[in-house]
Amino acid sequence: MMQKIKNFSGIEDHKIVSQNEWLAARIELLKAEKELTRHSDQVAMQRRELPWVRIENEYHFSTDEGEASLADLFKGRLQLLIYHFMFGPEYQAGCPSCSSIADGFNGFAVHLANHDLMLWAVSRAPLGELHSYQQRMGWSFPWASSLGSDFNYDFNVSFTQEQQRSGNVEYNYREGNVSSRANEIAPAEAAPEAGMKIAATVGTDWATYTREAPGMSAFVLKDGIVHHTYSAYERGLDGLWGMYQWLDRAPLGRNETGNSFWFRRHDEYDRGPANNGGSKDCCA
Repeated sequence: MMQKIKNFSGIEDHKIVSQNEWLAARIELLKAEKELTRHSDQVAMQRRELPWVRIENEYHFSTDEGEASLADLFKGRLQLLIYHFMFGPEYQAGCPSCSSIADGFNGFAVHLANHDLMLWAVSRAPLGELHSYQQRMGWSFPWASSLGSDFNYDFNVSFTQEQQRSGNVEYNYREGNVSSRANEIAPAEAAPEAGMKIAATVGTDWATYTREAPGMSAFVLKDGIVHHTYSAYERGLDGLWGMYQWLDRAPLGRNETGNSFWFRRHDEYDRGPANNGGSKDCCA
């Protein structure tokens, strides 16, 4: 039986009007939506106009087809998108929020590949662990392990214990924090209760869990040379989260307030409350 979320905020006292009143309000909202769409188009253009940075480092990945360089991940395409999936070497499962985002990858990866663009997920967990989790989730999109490479560290989605202890961390173009969920990479003893529950869903403690962070990065090949074009983190990933796009158009929206575990991995909804994983604070 599918889980039902109860006690939605705002449902009891929501305004009820006539069809004509609703239509007037909808037309007013349409103006704001059109303005948002135009602004989104402008931001997308500004994003494309960012200057590019030549990749100087040699990165190596483990893939289904053997060892690969960053250039190899393009698979003959001109462009490459990488989702930095939170799955560290010590994890026993992938981050539930990253898993929710990745649920949409299978459907559109083929469309991207036919638009001169390869999509990959990259994590630091060993390739065998990624294979096992991928099979559990029913995913087929390409997923590479960057274990032993500096790739995750250079793109500020993995952090060492030394960085964690010193607070010398850069994430989402700010120094000294990892995400809005903690304002810093917190030691285990400072872990919030919700954070410890999230960490438990991947089989780790809070300190280990927060040494990984989510993000996405874009690359392009120019004259056979890989260039970095764009990266986004935290709320910058909202647009990739297909579930959010639907919920934002639903009557009650995301309804996250006061409910840290409002969604799970897609194979956990019929289970009891014990493995209830995922939260806004995980990757948003």
